[in-house]
Amino acid sequence: MFGKKKSGIEYNPEEKQPAVKTSICTGEMVAGFIDLKSRHFEDYTLVKDQSELKEFCDRCGINISDLKKIV
Repeated sequence: MFGKKKSGIEYNPEEKQPAVKTSICTGEMVAGFIDLKSRHFEDYTLVKDQSELKEFCDRCGINISDLKKIV
């Protein structure tokens, strides 16, 4: 609960790619993964600000600049 460190997100980079989907109308962001075969976006978490987006990237083990953006 409090004080626990969040563990990394396990995913297969050969099958899925971390991405963030942004709404044009509201600006709402959802972090998740793109299935590389079907190109389907799988929601993982709602992102409220840049610190949460950075945390998602850190847990995936990627840089924010490497995160694919979907509109």
